[in-house]
Amino acid sequence: MSDSAARPAQRTTYRHGALREALLDAGVAMAREGGGPQAIVLREAARRAGVAPNAAYTHFKDREALVQAVARVALARLAATMTAEQDALPRVDDPTMLARARFRAVGAGYLRFAREEPGLFRTAFATQSDVSAVAEPAAAGPTGRSAIELVTDALDGLVEAGLLQPERRAGAEFLAWPTVHGLAYLAIDGPLRFLEPDQLDQLTTQLLDMIDRGI
Repeated sequence: MSDSAARPAQRTTYRHGALREALLDAGVAMAREGGGPQAIVLREAARRAGVAPNAAYTHFKDREALVQAVARVALARLAATMTAEQDALPRVDDPTMLARARFRAVGAGYLRFAREEPGLFRTAFATQSDVSAVAEPAAAGPTGRSAIELVTDALDGLVEAGLLQPERRAGAEFLAWPTVHGLAYLAIDGPLRFLEPDQLDQLTTQLLDMIDRGI
């Protein structure tokens, strides 16, 4: 078999925007398969999309641009998982119980995403240069709210329900978020990764209990 016959056929036509999406989909797949941002390679994304490497540079000036785009997808999927956790809550008529349940759900969704999608979770947070990136519109989930905005909304709900004193509200995101993120990190990259799933489930419940009491 000749070299030309062994190579996959190069795709030369894409409708407007489709090549960028194909490259981005390839980047997301590499992050998931390879466990994080280090697995994302622009030339490999072009190969998977079926185009010459030079074609990729039309949409992403370098590898870092593709990594950042994948990070925004990861952040949006994180927000979607947190929203799904809230949407799955049973119907509660008591506004106090509902506010507490919605607050706990954002933490549970955050931790679930980290455990189910460790490659995307690492990509989302290993590539950001400042905190504003996690709240930008491109990082929003299906409700149009980013992960940090969902935390903000849940904390505001606690205030409205009388569960959190207004004077304690300022900056509470930066107490709850790092605490949950710490468990997420330990569960996928630290010593807690050796625990059984049910043990991690129990730790998640205990952590959310602690935050609920302490906030």
